Amino acid sequence: MDYLDLKQQLLDKIKANGGWVNAHAHFDRAFTITKENFHLGAIDFQKKWALNQKIITESTTEQIYDRMALATERMIEQGVYAVGTFIDVNPGVKDRSIKAAEKIREKYKGDIIIKYINQTLQGVIEKQAHEWFEVGADFVDIIGGLPSKDAGHESEHLDIILAAAKKRNKMIHVHVDQLNDPTEHETELLTDKTIEHGMQGKVVAIHSISVAAQPKEYRTALYKKMKAAGVMVVANPTAYIDDGRKEIMVPSHNSATPVDEMVPEGIIVALGTDNIADLHKPFTDGDMWIELRVLLEACRFQDVNELVKIATVNGRKVLGIE
Repeated sequence: MDYLDLKQQLLDKIKANGGWVNAHAHFDRAFTITKENFHLGAIDFQKKWALNQKIITESTTEQIYDRMALATERMIEQGVYAVGTFIDVNPGVKDRSIKAAEKIREKYKGDIIIKYINQTLQGVIEKQAHEWFEVGADFVDIIGGLPSKDAGHESEHLDIILAAAKKRNKMIHVHVDQLNDPTEHETELLTDKTIEHGMQGKVVAIHSISVAAQPKEYRTALYKKMKAAGVMVVANPTAYIDDGRKEIMVPSHNSATPVDEMVPEGIIVALGTDNIADLHKPFTDGDMWIELRVLLEACRFQDVNELVKIATVNGRKVLGIE
């Protein structure tokens, strides 16, 4: 039987290219889905931010450590070479995620490369939130951002985090265009701010799903601007593939990062799991193969060599690993 086992071919090539890279995750809130809170998984995406904030605020350092350890071991079992995980650092959780992250890095230092990124679930503008953002920015390897948490002040949010990253000579990863909504233009704003702050080649957009909801002319122009600014992207295929129906007229597309268009335009795209077994994604278990499979199916992107790069070398690039 002349059968081409494409999955095995991809897995072999990924291993030969250094192993998987999970370029985006949230290990400190992983495995927080319970019988008691499972029903909340169906509520509005942005309302879950407050619920996740409550969970992480009420967690001890030991509980955060246990969750991060389980997620890290799941990556190691799959042959993941490196991971980039956000950790919450804000007035609620304070430095408990930092303390847990320090222990995790020491315990697994010989098994996997871990790059930490600070999550900003309370924004970066309000006084206390900004103070804890600065604490997180000093600790992490990569500066994180979430402009929509400072709604109406997204530009100021980006100015603050880009300045912090430039001051510390660190890369920056920013959650943008997550809602598959044509009224979102955060990827373009991030690209413009990258150029304004002279941070070309050091900025990574997380998600950029709403780009696919824009007209073709807009998308084409944006890709060229992103390429010129060296803005990279991390796709998290299962993160918002469950986007509900909307009565909005947009180009026909799946709720996924438009990898099939970005890669041919020369934009570096990497792969991440995003949330694992939490309120956002109760059924997601951190399986890298599932993420890659959903990506290639959702975008009908079947270039094996590029898929391998997305799963390996591109991940190392967005995490700043030479």
